[in-house]
Amino acid sequence: MDLDLDRHRRELHVHCYRMLASVPDAEDAVQETYLRAWRARESFDGEHLRAWLYRIATTVCIDVSRARARRGTEVSWLTPYPDPMLDAGQEPDALTVARETIELAFLVALQVLPPRQRAALLAREVLGLPAKETAEMIGISVAAANSALQRARETLRGHLPSHRDDWAARDPAPEEKELLERFIAAHEACDARAALAVAAQDIRVTMPPQPMCFDGLDALRPLLERAFGPERDGDWRLLPTGVNRMPAAASYLRRPGDTLFRPFKLDVLRVEGSEIAEITTFGWSWFAALGLPPTL
Repeated sequence: MDLDLDRHRRELHVHCYRMLASVPDAEDAVQETYLRAWRARESFDGEHLRAWLYRIATTVCIDVSRARARRGTEVSWLTPYPDPMLDAGQEPDALTVARETIELAFLVALQVLPPRQRAALLAREVLGLPAKETAEMIGISVAAANSALQRARETLRGHLPSHRDDWAARDPAPEEKELLERFIAAHEACDARAALAVAAQDIRVTMPPQPMCFDGLDALRPLLERAFGPERDGDWRLLPTGVNRMPAAASYLRRPGDTLFRPFKLDVLRVEGSEIAEITTFGWSWFAALGLPPTL
């Protein structure tokens, strides 16, 4: 049987990413999905290919989630999803992908849920599937799927940022672009006061896969003073970019004696109102996927 699998690859990749919060793990999950689909091709009835693939992919992701070792409350495997990867190519069901928010705070909240609850919530609230199809996708009864969804909703509300009571995609706010510009200007000027001025009082900074976490301005201030002070490692240049449909800044550092600014880190900003509520910092290895230059 000739199965046209590749036309569903992008939306399956996004689905697996949301289940697993990791681009490499999502890629592995899609490959495993296609392998299982090929092995089971004789049992496919020839209809509803997309639903069949989603069912296999969800099972793969549940298996991966159960196999993971949990360490603390932070999602150590969290990775960014560069916007150029989301924008690449066109899928038949582009609307489904467009509806999906992949905001980092939402992804982290999802990982708190048991795998089946996570799958039930994504199926109903993101993919828009009815209860019967949700149950089929997860491999449980309709009653169990409804129960899983209810528990997932209740748990998720306690872990989402206070300003978000839904998980629908949203258009970027004008304030986000302005705050990103101010964030970049403060860093390039090595102005700790200006950087603190755009941050919320209870700002949270995380650096996955490292377990470290900084909560509040008092915790952030020493970091900025060290990065921008007279003993700093060099000068900064930052480029605006987009990650997980969120504003982000790619930082380049020119160390003393060097003539080039070299990749250093990637900061993803979560904006709440007119302030930066959260910064998730990743390594520079994502610069190439973002189409950023290797040096400046």
